[in-house]
Amino acid sequence: MQLTFRWFGHRDPASLARIRQIPGVTGIVAALYDVPPGRLLPRARLHALKTEIEAAGLTFTVLESIPVHEDIKLGRAARDEQIDIYRQNIARLGEAGIGVLCYNFMPLFDWMRTDLAFTLADGSTTMAYDDRQLAHIADPWEAELPAYFPLDDSPENLKAAYRAIDEEALWANLAYFLAGVLPVAEEAGVRLALHPDDPPWSIFGLPRIITDEAALARVLALSASPAHGLTFCTGSLGADPRNDLPAMVRRFGPRIHFAHCRNLRRTGPRQFHETGHPRACGDIDLPAVMAALRDVNFTGPLRPDHGRMIWGETGIPGYGLYDRALGATYLLGLWEGLGA
Repeated sequence: MQLTFRWFGHRDPASLARIRQIPGVTGIVAALYDVPPGRLLPRARLHALKTEIEAAGLTFTVLESIPVHEDIKLGRAARDEQIDIYRQNIARLGEAGIGVLCYNFMPLFDWMRTDLAFTLADGSTTMAYDDRQLAHIADPWEAELPAYFPLDDSPENLKAAYRAIDEEALWANLAYFLAGVLPVAEEAGVRLALHPDDPPWSIFGLPRIITDEAALARVLALSASPAHGLTFCTGSLGADPRNDLPAMVRRFGPRIHFAHCRNLRRTGPRQFHETGHPRACGDIDLPAVMAALRDVNFTGPLRPDHGRMIWGETGIPGYGLYDRALGATYLLGLWEGLGA
């Protein structure tokens, strides 16, 4: 296992120098965050980012992520052009020696929370989700929620297009995308790690398909390519109490290319808030998950995921330095204890 840490570049209060001081962390998860979907990653900037990370004594291990253009998810006529751009970007990652690409296939909206500063009993703040708060929103575009918009389209066209998409159509479009990009990923030496939907259920009536054990089995059955695998995210999958996370790790272990490990507390049907990483903090049994990863001889990158904002820290919600550093050392302690 390689312990890694998400870094958002120079807008991130967690500098590379500080990240290097976290015990056990050797890898960085980063991206060119300002490059919109459907555009080529500039080679010079990608290599400059890698050089900067390596100068700090770390490795650029995972690129998270390259957003999949909505034309691909919708199966539009322009998808072949967009898939070709995605192929070129994968090849550029290979040229730069970046071995893992984390991506998702969530329609339009990425991971979703309804509260970015939910206050816990200890005074720290965290991110929370309550499905009831979305019920009164008739139009998600009016809610100022994060979304990926193609540069050449309008919200009105997208709303109309997604009304005609169901789960089976989305599955077909995912299969088409994978058939187009996996040969290039194999040649480039880049492993594609599909992230589950977060939360793992439909929002705003949009289909979400990467949600449970059956879905993971189905997506892996689309291709036996060694480049095709999963990002196993304990928080995304663990929001649904029906998901048995250790059992899923043991079933899909060889196809897990990347792991996100975090904890959350379920507070009701489709309601949760994120917590500190230790088992005592939430409902995710991270010791059992880490034991399962040990059992399947997981050797890939793993990172602490979203954390709380503690000790007065401000910045990107869920991505404070301090609580994620605590999470990293907790995960390292579990791993070392399991090895002993």
